[in-house]
Amino acid sequence: MNNINFEKDRVDSVTQIDSTKTLSDEVIKLRNLEEQVAASEEHTKKLKEKARELSQVVIPEMMKEMNVTKLKLKDGASIEVTNFYSARITPDKQESAFNWLRENGLGDIIKNDVTVTFGRGEDNKAMAYATLAKGQGYEPIQKIGVHNQTLKAVVRERTESGKDMPADLFNTFVGNQTKITKR
Repeated sequence: MNNINFEKDRVDSVTQIDSTKTLSDEVIKLRNLEEQVAASEEHTKKLKEKARELSQVVIPEMMKEMNVTKLKLKDGASIEVTNFYSARITPDKQESAFNWLRENGLGDIIKNDVTVTFGRGEDNKAMAYATLAKGQGYEPIQKIGVHNQTLKAVVRERTESGKDMPADLFNTFVGNQTKITKR
């Protein structure tokens, strides 16, 4: 005959219920924290947008109306409105943008990186490949592009010297930005 231990079964059942409740409580805490993080990120996004609006629109317009380019505050900090340049080449316009750069004497800012990956112990093959490239049967990974900061500098330089830079090819943006320098 089976000896059934009702007391042990009851203790095990209560222990399992306690563990399940504890797990459930922790899951609820996690969900609450994830909601708080999402709300905090949304709040941060809104704060950044307000700061951008003040920095790029409100303060530059006010200082322009006052015919002021730089202010020094009592605490020693200074406020200055500077030009802000932005540009990027989208993949669908890459070929046209590169052609424009080459045709306008700026082809040297286009970087053409060729990368080949060798395995462990293949140093000799790597050396041979550096000399013979594709002759060894490896396919290189090629990446052609213009570094963002380089493109931004070209846009700034051309804009300030009155030269053209097609906005449709380079998604250029020229605006103002408020710079606060602390004492």
